[in-house]
Amino acid sequence: MALSDADVQKQIKHMMAFIEQEANEKAEEIDAKAEEEFNIEKGRLVQQQRLKIMEYYERKEKQVELQKKIQSSNMLNQARLRVLKVREDHVRNVLDEARRRLGEVTKNSTRYGQILQALTVQGLLQ
Repeated sequence: MALSDADVQKQIKHMMAFIEQEANEKAEEIDAKAEEEFNIEKGRLVQQQRLKIMEYYERKEKQVELQKKIQSSNMLNQARLRVLKVREDHVRNVLDEARRRLGEVTKNSTRYGQILQALTVQGLLQ
Protein backbone atom coordinates (compact mmCIF):
# COMPACT_ATOMS: atom_id res chain seq x y z
CA MET A 1 0.00 0.00 0.00
CA ALA A 2 2.20 2.65 -1.16
CA LEU A 3 0.84 6.14 -1.31
CA SER A 4 0.69 7.93 -4.57
CA ASP A 5 2.55 11.17 -5.12
CA ALA A 6 -0.70 13.10 -4.92
CA ASP A 7 -1.56 11.49 -1.59
CA VAL A 8 1.94 12.21 -0.28
CA GLN A 9 1.67 15.82 -1.42
CA LYS A 10 -1.76 16.06 0.15
CA GLN A 11 -0.49 14.60 3.41
CA ILE A 12 2.54 16.95 3.39
CA LYS A 13 0.25 19.94 2.80
CA HIS A 14 -1.98 18.75 5.62
CA MET A 15 1.05 18.40 7.94
CA MET A 16 2.32 21.84 6.88
CA ALA A 17 -1.11 23.35 7.55
CA PHE A 18 -1.17 21.68 10.96
CA ILE A 19 2.35 22.90 11.81
CA GLU A 20 1.48 26.39 10.58
CA GLN A 21 -1.72 26.39 12.67
CA GLU A 22 0.24 25.24 15.74
CA ALA A 23 2.84 27.97 15.08
CA ASN A 24 0.10 30.62 14.74
CA GLU A 25 -1.53 29.47 17.98
CA LYS A 26 1.84 29.55 19.75
CA ALA A 27 2.54 33.04 18.35
CA GLU A 28 -0.88 34.22 19.57
CA GLU A 29 -0.16 32.77 23.02
CA ILE A 30 3.21 34.54 23.09
CA ASP A 31 1.58 37.80 21.95
CA ALA A 32 -1.16 37.47 24.59
CA LYS A 33 1.39 36.73 27.32
CA ALA A 34 3.58 39.65 26.20
CA GLU A 35 0.53 41.96 26.15
CA GLU A 36 -0.47 40.81 29.64
CA GLU A 37 3.06 41.31 31.00
CA PHE A 38 3.20 44.72 29.32
CA ASN A 39 -0.10 45.76 30.92
CA ILE A 40 1.03 44.52 34.34
CA GLU A 41 4.34 46.41 34.09
CA LYS A 42 2.60 49.50 32.72
CA GLY A 43 0.11 49.41 35.61
CA ARG A 44 2.93 49.02 38.12
CA LEU A 45 4.85 51.96 36.63
CA VAL A 46 1.73 54.13 36.47
CA GLN A 47 0.93 53.34 40.11
CA GLN A 48 4.53 54.02 41.13
CA GLN A 49 4.50 57.42 39.40
CA ARG A 50 1.05 58.22 40.80
CA LEU A 51 2.39 57.60 44.31
CA LYS A 52 5.41 59.81 43.62
CA ILE A 53 3.14 62.61 42.40
CA MET A 54 0.85 62.24 45.43
CA GLU A 55 3.85 62.35 47.79
CA TYR A 56 5.17 65.43 45.98
CA TYR A 57 1.89 67.29 46.39
CA GLU A 58 1.54 66.16 50.01
CA ARG A 59 4.98 67.65 50.70
CA LYS A 60 3.95 70.84 48.90
CA GLU A 61 0.73 70.98 50.96
CA LYS A 62 2.73 70.60 54.17
CA GLN A 63 5.10 73.36 53.04
CA VAL A 64 2.16 75.65 52.31
CA GLU A 65 0.64 74.88 55.73
CA LEU A 66 3.99 75.55 57.38
CA GLN A 67 4.32 78.85 55.52
CA LYS A 68 0.80 79.80 56.62
CA LYS A 69 1.66 79.02 60.24
CA ILE A 70 4.90 80.99 60.02
CA GLN A 71 3.11 83.93 58.42
CA SER A 72 0.35 83.80 61.03
CA SER A 73 2.90 83.65 63.83
CA ASN A 74 4.82 86.59 62.35
CA MET A 75 1.65 88.64 62.06
CA LEU A 76 0.70 87.81 65.66
CA ASN A 77 4.18 88.79 66.87
CA GLN A 78 4.02 92.06 64.94
CA ALA A 79 0.63 92.82 66.52
CA ARG A 80 2.05 92.07 69.98
CA LEU A 81 5.02 94.32 69.29
CA ARG A 82 2.69 97.13 68.20
CA VAL A 83 0.68 96.73 71.42
CA LEU A 84 3.87 96.80 73.48
CA LYS A 85 5.06 99.90 71.62
CA VAL A 86 1.75 101.70 72.26
CA ARG A 87 1.87 100.65 75.91
CA GLU A 88 5.47 101.86 76.22
CA ASP A 89 4.59 105.18 74.58
CA HIS A 90 1.65 105.59 76.95
CA VAL A 91 3.81 104.84 80.03
CA ARG A 92 6.44 107.28 78.76
CA ASN A 93 3.77 109.98 78.30
CA VAL A 94 2.40 109.36 81.81
CA LEU A 95 5.91 109.60 83.30
CA ASP A 96 6.65 112.78 81.35
CA GLU A 97 3.36 114.29 82.55
CA ALA A 98 4.13 113.26 86.16
CA ARG A 99 7.58 114.88 85.94
CA ARG A 100 6.09 118.03 84.51
CA ARG A 101 3.42 118.23 87.23
CA LEU A 102 5.93 117.41 89.96
CA GLY A 103 8.06 120.28 88.71
CA GLU A 104 5.07 122.59 88.99
CA VAL A 105 4.21 121.34 92.51
CA THR A 106 7.68 122.09 93.85
CA LYS A 107 7.12 125.75 92.94
CA ASN A 108 4.08 125.90 95.27
CA SER A 109 5.47 125.18 98.77
CA THR A 110 2.06 124.68 100.40
CA ARG A 111 0.97 122.13 97.85
CA TYR A 112 4.44 120.52 97.94
CA GLY A 113 4.20 120.04 101.70
CA GLN A 114 0.75 118.48 101.42
CA ILE A 115 1.95 116.02 98.77
CA LEU A 116 5.04 115.05 100.78
CA GLN A 117 2.88 114.47 103.86
CA ALA A 118 0.38 112.36 101.88
CA LEU A 119 3.17 110.32 100.26
CA THR A 120 4.83 109.74 103.64
CA VAL A 121 1.55 108.48 105.12
CA GLN A 122 1.00 106.27 102.09
CA GLY A 123 4.52 104.84 102.42
CA LEU A 124 4.01 104.09 106.11
CA LEU A 125 0.71 102.34 105.48
CA GLN A 126 2.20 100.04 102.91
